[in-house]
This record gives sequence, structure tokens and C-alpha cells, in this order.
Amino acid sequence: MTNKRIALALALAAFAGACAPPPQKATYDAKQTETMAAYRRVKEIPFDKANPFSKEKADLGYALFFDPRLGHENSVSCATCHVPALGWGDAFPKSPATLGRTTPRHSPGIANLAWDELYFWDGRVDTLEAQMLAAVAGPSMNTPLPDLEKKLRAIPGYAPLFAKAFPGTAEPITSANVAKAIAVYERTVVSGRAPFDAWIEGDESAISDDAKQGFWLFTGKANCAACHNTWRFTDGSFHDIGLPGEDPGRGRLLTSIAKMKQAFKTPSLRDVSLSAPYFHDGSVGTLLDVINHYEKGGIKRPSLSEDMKAVALSREDKRNLLAFLSTLTSAEPPVRAPRLP
Repeated sequence: MTNKRIALALALAAFAGACAPPPQKATYDAKQTETMAAYRRVKEIPFDKANPFSKEKADLGYALFFDPRLGHENSVSCATCHVPALGWGDAFPKSPATLGRTTPRHSPGIANLAWDELYFWDGRVDTLEAQMLAAVAGPSMNTPLPDLEKKLRAIPGYAPLFAKAFPGTAEPITSANVAKAIAVYERTVVSGRAPFDAWIEGDESAISDDAKQGFWLFTGKANCAACHNTWRFTDGSFHDIGLPGEDPGRGRLLTSIAKMKQAFKTPSLRDVSLSAPYFHDGSVGTLLDVINHYEKGGIKRPSLSEDMKAVALSREDKRNLLAFLSTLTSAEPPVRAPRLP
């Protein structure tokens, strides 16, 4: 393009901007303003002091996360069950495992886990590093940790990557360092900006009026925000939401707490439109069915969360809730698999 054409294009763009209508403004009362503020994105990732961020560790973790050689018979990677394009989950009700088996639960998404304190659906580990080792050695990937180290040491391309990520150690290729590298990478997996974020920050044109009504339903009459709160849309806690089945969830660990029987971790709703099927057992295929479950209030039993109460929702209410949930999906560029060592 010639300089004259560039100048003309810039002038036309400036003219169009000058003629554009001013941005919409809206007035919200004090309670609404406070509610909206509670959903503003945070700006910094809280990395673990015991495993601080470095680019070298994150780059190594990125490669390891996508490497199927970490799994049994070199066939399963972390990304097998945590697919970026599927909200960092997968499309199966029960995720595939090694040896032709399936896992007992649906794969949860891994975005925004840097802010969590407990991991897995039942919260059985308290660090991402421990979560990673449990996943590799467990039925999902089925690789004993000594075998994992042996595999990686036999791949020449990994030696310099580990040396850069963990300088000054005599043998950097250890399962503990694998866990540290993947955990650092996973902490960098943060949901991208979505239309909802633009609205919360003041752009009234970013989402539809139906979606705005859906948000006020979500935080009001529908009571979704009792558990799906903060910018991540999760309280990070555990609740029995009245689903059928015998899985004890967190109750297996906390046997003396009645409310933990059949309680499972609240998933984030960021990018929720990408992550079907839903719930810990993958038993529900659409977001409308999810809303219908909450409308009925779930199976009545002693462990049922006190926040699970039947609520009357009209067709318009459900349409507005769905419109709102769609605004939580970001338009970030896809995460590409790396070139492996």
C-alpha cells in the first residue's frame, strides 16, 4: 500500500470514529455496582512461593503437558483429557484412561487453577504439583514415577530444557521437577477476556440486554452465585447438588461431615459453553439441562447443599441465563501444541 493510500485509510478511520455514536452508559444502583465489582478480573497470577515462575519452567511444562510419552505406552498426555479447545476438559462423560478403561469421573477444566487451594473433584490433594503426580501415576496415565524419569532421561532433547529450568542441580530430570514444571505451566492457563469482562468494565454494548438480565438472574433469583462467584465463577468449595449416583465425592475423605457426602468441587463457568458435558459425572449434555436441574433443586437428602432450592424459572428466564453464560466464552487465539523434544 502506498503512503497516500495509508494516509487516506487513516483519515477515513478517524472520520468514522468521530462520527460514531458515543458509547452507551448505564446507571446501576449501589448493590448492582457492588455485585459487578465482585466479578472483575484480577491482574496477577498467584504463583506458589515454593515453586516460583520462570519462563524456562513454563516452557518445559508446556512441552511436558502435551507430550503423550508421559503416559502408558506413550499414548496419553495431560492434554488428552484437558483439551484447550474444549474449555481444557474433554467431550466425554467419563474420560478415557489407559488399558481400554475409563475414569470414574468427567475431566474437569484446568483453567484458572492458580487461585485454587484443593484439586480434583473431591479435593484430595492441596497443590497442583501433587495433582500432576497423582494423574501421571494413576489410572489416567498409568506411568510409575521411576518409569517416567527413565523415559524422559532417554529423550536427548529434554536434558537441556530441564537444565535451564532447574539450574545447579546434579540430576534435574526427576518426577518432582516434572510436577513443578507442569504446575507452573498450568498456573499460566488463565481464561481469556470475554465479552462479559468488557461489560463489567463499562462497555454497555459488549453484551446483549438479554445477557444482562441473565446476569441479574444469576446473581439474584436463580441463586447461581451462591457457589459460582468471583471472577472465576466458582467458590472453590464442595457441595452436594443433588445428582443421582453413589459416588461419595469429598465424603470419602471427610466421613464425619454429613454435608460432604456426595459433595463435589464447584467448577468454574469460564468458557462453559465449550466444556460439555457437565457435572462431575458428565451426565448432562447441555447448559439448558443444567439449568433445568437447578430449577428442580436436586435430589432431597441430608447432604444436599442448603443453597439447592427449587426455583421457578420462565422460558424467558432460561433464555436470558443462557445468553449470559455465552458471554463468559473468550475469543482468545487457540493454544497450539508445541514441537516436542
